[in-house]
Amino acid sequence: MLAALWQKLKHLWTRDDEPTHLRHGRIGEQAAKKHLQRLGMKYLTANFRSRRGEIDLIFREGQMLVFVEVKTRSSESWTRPAAAVNVRKRRLLSQTALDYLRLIKNPQVAIRFDVVEVLLSDGRVSEVRHLPNTFQLAAPYRYG
Repeated sequence: MLAALWQKLKHLWTRDDEPTHLRHGRIGEQAAKKHLQRLGMKYLTANFRSRRGEIDLIFREGQMLVFVEVKTRSSESWTRPAAAVNVRKRRLLSQTALDYLRLIKNPQVAIRFDVVEVLLSDGRVSEVRHLPNTFQLAAPYRYG
């Protein structure tokens, strides 16, 4: 009885059945969060979801809100991870960021969109690259 309970707890803790892409994504987001905190950015939340999408990480840097998309890859043989943030993804991130701003009562604050590339080697973080201000709020959502 105790052994069975221990096995269930161990299974939940180790996530042995977690798909590789989800495990890599979780590792990448944790590495990105630590990296940005080391740069002095203030962590606000992770995995903000609205009906239009999800934003991996949200930080504050001074008076600016920073919406962060994390791209984790085990290889760059085809293309850089940031290349996956295409026009469609930028539009969804912009819409989701506006949903977040509405949720916090639309403060008068500057925003920017960053991408963090996380490269893995044998399932471990080998490199983290922060690409600040990677794109602007997608049209037609831009102010002014």
